[in-house]
Amino acid sequence: MNEKSFNMIDCGVGGQGVVLMANIVGDACIRAGLMVISGELHGLSQRSGSVIAHQRIGEHAVSPLVPYGEGDVILALEPMEALRYLYFLKPGGVVITNTNVIHPPIETQMLARKEIEGYITYAQIIDRIKEGGARIYEIDALDLARRAGNAQTENVVLVGALAASPSFPVEKVHMLEAVKANVPPKAVDVNVKAFELGYGALKGNR
Repeated sequence: MNEKSFNMIDCGVGGQGVVLMANIVGDACIRAGLMVISGELHGLSQRSGSVIAHQRIGEHAVSPLVPYGEGDVILALEPMEALRYLYFLKPGGVVITNTNVIHPPIETQMLARKEIEGYITYAQIIDRIKEGGARIYEIDALDLARRAGNAQTENVVLVGALAASPSFPVEKVHMLEAVKANVPPKAVDVNVKAFELGYGALKGNR
């Protein structure tokens, strides 16, 4: 953290909770005494569109946008969105991705018109991400969210996974405090469980 900022991209599809995911990370940085700058692009977030947030952590962060090829981590709630924004990742950077694919309406339209032979598969997406040289962690966030007690906590599952990433500069305790502060009071317990399940899933695969 002394020489450069820690750069990350949060991404997913509208409705998955990308903004909350970014807010938790930003709050955790503040609690840890780290400078953080964030920038969001919601896109067609109400129509299954792409949603992305840039976050730069550390005293050398001077703008909210991650330069191409300088991202340390892509945190993706949807794997095609991880692939879409792979150009932000530095060589050898980390991709933490949900395993559940949400096919965009345009892909369904192309399939109906027989312009393509079938939907892209999860395996094909992962192969393309690996071709870019990324280190990848695959998290079935939907399954873990359901185990936590609420399928809508996929984003917090991934926040937990991020906290377990060796290169991430914010301690787990600050991330957990931020989770508790940014979710509704009645949902704290289920979100804490989701966080812990995500943390354990990545830590067990490091």
